[in-house]
Amino acid sequence: MSSGLRAFARLITAAAIVTAYVALHLAITAGMDLRACDRFRGAPARAAAFTAALDRYADGEVSARAEIREGDTWFEKNDPSGRSRSVVSSATGDAVEGRVSLARERVAGLAADVEQDQAGLDRKLGSSSVTALYWAAPAVVLLVPALWLRRRRRSGAAEIIGVVSQFAPRRPRWRRPVYLVASGVGYGLFAGGAIAANTAQRQGTKMPPVVFMLLLVGGLAALGAGVLILRHTRPRSARGAAQALLADGRQPVLYLRSFADDDTAAQVDDSAAYVSIHSREEQLAGALGAVGPVITVGRPGEPLPQLGAARFYLPLDDWQPTVLRLMELSQLIVLRLGLGEGLWWEVQQARATQPARKLVLLAPGGLSEMAEWLDKHLPTPSRLNEVAGGDPWTSAVVTFAPDWTPHVHPVGPVPRAKTARGRLVRRGARAMKAAMVSMIMLSPVHHVARAMKAALASVGVRRRTMAWRATLATQAALWKGIALVTALALLSWLAFRALQLFGLR
Repeated sequence: MSSGLRAFARLITAAAIVTAYVALHLAITAGMDLRACDRFRGAPARAAAFTAALDRYADGEVSARAEIREGDTWFEKNDPSGRSRSVVSSATGDAVEGRVSLARERVAGLAADVEQDQAGLDRKLGSSSVTALYWAAPAVVLLVPALWLRRRRRSGAAEIIGVVSQFAPRRPRWRRPVYLVASGVGYGLFAGGAIAANTAQRQGTKMPPVVFMLLLVGGLAALGAGVLILRHTRPRSARGAAQALLADGRQPVLYLRSFADDDTAAQVDDSAAYVSIHSREEQLAGALGAVGPVITVGRPGEPLPQLGAARFYLPLDDWQPTVLRLMELSQLIVLRLGLGEGLWWEVQQARATQPARKLVLLAPGGLSEMAEWLDKHLPTPSRLNEVAGGDPWTSAVVTFAPDWTPHVHPVGPVPRAKTARGRLVRRGARAMKAAMVSMIMLSPVHHVARAMKAALASVGVRRRTMAWRATLATQAALWKGIALVTALALLSWLAFRALQLFGLR
């Protein structure tokens, strides 16, 4: 499935979910209106009985007072907001206080009021039923293409899913759903704590000291609890490679690296002003997600998968045929250079069997012998040592022309662009830059993603969102928490309305 079709499928699915939710909410409203109409069907008889009880009470029958109160209770419970309910309530008050004649005058037109209220309830029921049908129709219509696109997405990745599924570790089916729920709690605490602490920091001088301390201490406590929960649950709820391919539907990005680099890739780049729980590899996978789902070979024997690229596990004695097959089925091969022999075998095989535009090399800095090894596999020297910086994780990105001529793109801060002339334009640019800096932390992976974006553009692969995907990955916990709280609030409201419909609330 192409990126454009995948985006369209997501849009259709989101529209189907939203319309189905609204239709369900309106259907519950129509059901409650139907119940209100059914409960009010006996209103004419109740009105007649109430009027008769007032007459008997006026004639001195004291026992009729209980019937008057009973009628008032019935109208209060079964007439949502009609005029008859108000009339009966006022008449009951007058009768209890001894103004029986005034009470009888009030109920003189009670039968007409009841008829008017019934007509109003019927109109409300008709309106809510029609509105629910209007929303249910597009929900059903959208459901058909959403299911078809889902099936097409899964069938498009069937071949590579079949290859990867052979090497997926078996886990209990309950494991991922349970840890997803626990992760949801962690995301909610993380987002709530971050918002509370940030509010206290920004608005502390404008609020009472007690409120400030509650927000600050409570926010920091919730933030810390969320981080601890997420550290435990996220690796256990991570998708495997087969699940990631099944969920996405596009041809994958095959990420190859030395297992010795995993510790560096697992580092989290945060600051005193901003808390992040997302590793460098997660940010890199977020950037490459603009191309396709990112899969990689997991380290043999690791108890939990490292977060970032979706893992599958190959046998140590027979991994090469599978890697070659995955190279062929992937739309991009991103290979982090190192000193291991297996990596250079993969470089050699990619150059021998794959189109040049599919291979992207990530080169660490400070390894002069690595550039020499690379040049042995290329028709022209890369001059990597002259261009690459000193970042030991990623200092340069290398792509290749069709004849395998290397193009080296250094990783580093982007030179400041010249601001357009004009005072208003300069002020607007400065304000926008200040707003972006205050909202988003530009991590080192952001610069790697920008270099990858430029490198891929040089071979005709244009993905404009790569750098911002890497940056937004640092805030994924915050946005997932906000999305979770919003979703839970909407579902809770729907459940509350359903309980009301069935009389359980």
